[in-house]
Amino acid sequence: MKSVSELTDFYYNDLFPTLQKLENDRKSLRHRIIFVAITVSAIFAAIAYALNNYYDFIIFIYIAIGALIYKFMIKDYTHEFKMSVIKPLIHAIDKTLLYSSATHVSEYLFKHSKLFADPDRMSGNDYVKGQIDGINIQFSDIHAQKKNQNSKGKDSWSTIFQGLFIVADFNKHFNGETVVLPDTAQSTFGDIIGHWLQSNNASRDELVKMDDPEFEKEFVVYSSDQIEARYILSHSLMKKLLDFKHKSKHPVYISFIGTHIYMAISYDKDLFEPSVFHSLLDYKVAMEYVKTLHLAIGVVEELKLNQKLWSKV
Repeated sequence: MKSVSELTDFYYNDLFPTLQKLENDRKSLRHRIIFVAITVSAIFAAIAYALNNYYDFIIFIYIAIGALIYKFMIKDYTHEFKMSVIKPLIHAIDKTLLYSSATHVSEYLFKHSKLFADPDRMSGNDYVKGQIDGINIQFSDIHAQKKNQNSKGKDSWSTIFQGLFIVADFNKHFNGETVVLPDTAQSTFGDIIGHWLQSNNASRDELVKMDDPEFEKEFVVYSSDQIEARYILSHSLMKKLLDFKHKSKHPVYISFIGTHIYMAISYDKDLFEPSVFHSLLDYKVAMEYVKTLHLAIGVVEELKLNQKLWSKV
């Protein structure tokens, strides 16, 4: 697989004419958005002044209409960016990978990962599927939400997970279900209370204590099969997961269920979306796209899933 520096060179060298055109489109779009925002703000300010009341309702309508107008205005630019930049970047990594900007990993696989509570609403985009070194892999942006209702019956939505969701073959049919989560309890409440909370987590299987202190600081492991969990999480694999976590710099969730490894990296934002207010020629902006793609597709290489650690049964 191409390195990050090779992909960065590709971004600037091979895509430069496309980036220049898109950059001109972005500047023009930014001016139109600012003009529309000023016009809409002036109209709503006049309405608020004329009515002299209902400020909460007017602000709510203003935000809702503003969001719809913004989404409509950037629609074509976003599509053009993904087809002209993200898709070629993915094919620069491997030409056989399939890309769809509009679809995402299925809700069935998201639920089957057992990493999060079942969502009441799920959306996503930027779906990639194919083989890396003979290993099936698929990933996409995912935004999973839960519906809540307060004492007055008013509905609201809370985010369960937003970020990159990856599914890959693991060359093993697992008998049990093993889930590796960020260790938030011990880091927040200390060793004693944190361990008690982890041991009494009714929504999870049995707590598995690993004999790697560094891994234990970062992750907590639950499994329906203690022996298999320790077999899967060898010292070598724990080190690779730690390296992967440090490289991603975001919370990482992993599970081993059925014949798959599931990985979720929380970014709390929609990835691969072009910003109208930052230049596409900005080095930091380019690196974020390149590094995220390289990280997602590099999961096979990072974890060496193609080394057939076990034979399929």
